[in-house]
Formats: sequence, structure tokens, C-alpha cells
Amino acid sequence: MSTEIAQAESTTGSAGANTAATNERNNTPLKWMVFYGSIMAFFAYLSTQHVEGEPYGFYSLLPALLILFVAVITKKPLESIFAGIIAGLLLLDPTNIVTGLGDLSIAVVMDETIAWIVLVCGMMGGLINMLERGGSVLSFGDMLARRIKTKRGTMLTTCTLGIMVFIDDYLNSLAVSASMKNLTDRYKISREKLAFLVDSTAAPVCILVPVSTWAVYFAALLEENGATGEGNGMSLYIESIPYMVYGWVALLVVFLVASGFLGDFGAMKDAERRAQAGQPIPDGITQDGFDTSGLKKTSPIVGLINFILPMAVLVAASVYYEIDLLLGALVASMFTMVLYFAQSLLNFGQLVDSMLDGFKVMLHPIAVVCAGFMVKEVNDQLGMTPYIIDSLTPYLSKEMLPALVFAAMAAVVFATGSSWGVFVVSLPIVIPMAISLDMSMPLTVGALLSASAFGSHACFFSDSTVLSSQGSGCTPMQHALTQIPYALIGAVLAFSSLLVLGFMMA
Repeated sequence: MSTEIAQAESTTGSAGANTAATNERNNTPLKWMVFYGSIMAFFAYLSTQHVEGEPYGFYSLLPALLILFVAVITKKPLESIFAGIIAGLLLLDPTNIVTGLGDLSIAVVMDETIAWIVLVCGMMGGLINMLERGGSVLSFGDMLARRIKTKRGTMLTTCTLGIMVFIDDYLNSLAVSASMKNLTDRYKISREKLAFLVDSTAAPVCILVPVSTWAVYFAALLEENGATGEGNGMSLYIESIPYMVYGWVALLVVFLVASGFLGDFGAMKDAERRAQAGQPIPDGITQDGFDTSGLKKTSPIVGLINFILPMAVLVAASVYYEIDLLLGALVASMFTMVLYFAQSLLNFGQLVDSMLDGFKVMLHPIAVVCAGFMVKEVNDQLGMTPYIIDSLTPYLSKEMLPALVFAAMAAVVFATGSSWGVFVVSLPIVIPMAISLDMSMPLTVGALLSASAFGSHACFFSDSTVLSSQGSGCTPMQHALTQIPYALIGAVLAFSSLLVLGFMMA
């Protein structure tokens, strides 16, 4: 009898637990509706408190803070970004929310930079998919596997490859992660750590090399804003490289981690513990990278050549077309299609499908990056960047300028995810400040580029973060949460270094 009673109680308890779980699931949509509805009502109320024609002041920071808050709760970057966008539009004009969202979407889609990013990401995804399906990536990985016999060697090789692919952070984020995934899985290195190793040698390396897309862009921007004379933008950029301290510090940190001198902590420690237990791919990843169902087998030497040649053509063509990765990717894609078709690795239909499927894989990262640009547009309309700079102006001095410029612009880039776009707004403010204070222009530019690299490195919805996570096989939030402690170490060291340099060179 007692056994029957116990079983009945157990059954009743299980049924109660199941009922509670069902009720919880049923209430979840209602809870989120109340949560988001309350927040949006609050932002609509704030818009009524704003006096037309006056700056938004502290209110301009609230959409960015909301994005971070929602991202931490939901672990979903796209949803959190759109929450910030809607909140910002409500703050600007709650009566025209639909019109404002439509105008904002059209403006971002028509932006030349966005068009470039969409095409580059899509074509890079297609190119890597062709390399995957043609067996070239596997051959390259096998070649490395025969020479690398340790976990430390694998991580150091990943960092070294990242430095070698210096021409663009997009190329770095996608190509290095694709070629190293199989090897890092073999040595039970988590995909989050792979994404960290790749991302830390993306933007931080690109700013340190004058032959990169970053150098070309910022050199032109420096000339346009009067930091140097006509035609001297690249010379000033090269003079500033020794002062781009975040890039140097980030490289030091990632090599210390890869060498084992700097251990795992925080979320990275949990990810590595999971990988050591035999699960390098994190939970929640339903699709691991690109489709390799049609993988073709080739000899190791031929496969290696089929990998190296397209990469060499990609870099050479990009350099030939004045560091334009779009044209480089176009030439490399056509070259790879001819190369693989001639060897009967893939027929024409399979090559076209590879390009299209690679583009599909990149749709989510592209959507996150585009949404990030929408956030930037909203923040520009709210005047967030001028507000942050104006708030720091009373504390500015010749000695403090580099460190405070780094801190302010790092916060702006981190909040907007736009490592390039925000400087169109900030440079016309920062450059005259440096000139009026007679501060070293190379040091000021070094502080600006350091801030840009940190923001690109640390922001969970920046382009390099999203692409590094996509290529490595984890979500942007999984990558960002495991990487942020190391990025903050770099930021603290960079701020301290710029503080010392400011006093030394004042």
C-alpha cells in the first residue's frame, strides 16, 4: 500500500511539475509583451518631456543602454538591436514610428557602405563554400594536422594565420575560422575560443598594417577633416601606427592566451570545460558553418594548391584594385569557378549553388550588421556622439586628450557597432580639439584607431564579431560574452598607455 501511495504521489508531483512548466511556457509570450510594452511606453513618455530644438542629452544614451540590457537577458543580438531601434524612434517621434522605421530602413539599404558590406560578405561566403565543397579547406586542414601535434600549437597557428591575412578583417574572420575549425575540434578547443583567436587578429591587426582596407579608409577620412594636408593622409596614418596601442595590446593578450600564459576565466572557462568534455560546438548551434555534403576528394597536394591559389588571387586582386575586397572577392570567385570546373571537382550548376548557398549562410550576419547601422543612424539623430564628447570636454587638457578620446570613442563604437561610420561624425569634433590644444596628431589618431579597434572587437553586433562567430560556429552573444574579459584587459592597458603617452608628449 505504501508503495502505491508513493507512486501516486510521485505521479501527482510529476503532473504538477509538468503543469507548472506548461503554464510557464504559456505565460512567457505575455511576460515579454508586458516587458517590451512597458519599455516602449516609457520611451514614448520621454519623448513628451523633450523640448523641440534642444539636444536630447542623457536621453540619447538610453537606446544603446537598452540594447545592452536586452542582449544580456535574451542572448539574441538581432532582437535586442531592434528593441533599441524602436525605442530610439519612439524617443524621436512616437507619432511617426512606422514612417520613421521605413525611412530609416531605406536610408540604410541605400547606403554605399552597407551595399559594399552585403556584397563582400555574400561573395566571401560563396567563395568559402566553394572551397569547402571542393575539398580544399579539408586538404589545408589535413596539411596543418600533420604538422601540428598539440593544442597550444593549434592556437598559435590560428593566431599566426590571422596576422598573415592582414588585408581585411572580413577576410580574416571568415577564411581563418573556416580553415581551422576541424583542427581546433580535434584538440577540443571550443568554438568560442576559436572565434576569440580569430577576432583578436582581425581588426586589431588590420589597423597596424598600412596595406589594409582600414588604412585606406581612415587615411582618406583624415585628409577630409583637416588632420593633414592633401595627399598626406597615409603618411599620417603610418606615423600613428606606433600609438595604436589597443592593436598592440590585443595581439599581446591573444598570444598570451594561445601560449597558455594567460588562462581561461569567466564564460570562456565554462566553454573550454565543455569542449574538454567532448563538445567543442556550443549548445544552440543548429547549423555548423557551410554545407559540405557534396565534398569532393582530391589528393592532399592538389587540394592544398586549390586552397592556396584562390586565397593568393583574392589578396593580390584586392591589392591591385586599391585594397578593395569586393573586387578582390569577385576576381577570386571567378578564378575559383574556372579552376574547379577545369578539374571536374564541381560542375557549373554546383558552383553556382555553392555561391548562392554561401550567400544564404551569411544572411543572418548581414542582417545583424545592417541593424547595427540602423542603430547608428538613430544615435546620430539623437546626438549621442556629440553629447558624450561634450560631457568630457570640461575634463579635457592637452595631457588627458588621447586617453579621454580613446575612452569616449570606444564607448560610442561599442554602443553602435559601427567602427567606421561613427568617425564621420566624431572626427570634425576631435581633430579641431587636438589642433587647438597643440597635441601630437599621430598620438591623437592612434587613440582614435585604438578606440575603433576596441569597439569592433568587443561589441556583440559589430561586423567582425558577427563574422568571426559565424565562421567559427557559435552565436555572436556566445562569442562576445567569452571574449569581453580579454577585450576589457586590452582596453584598460590601452587607456593607461595613452594616459602615460599624453603626459610624456604634452
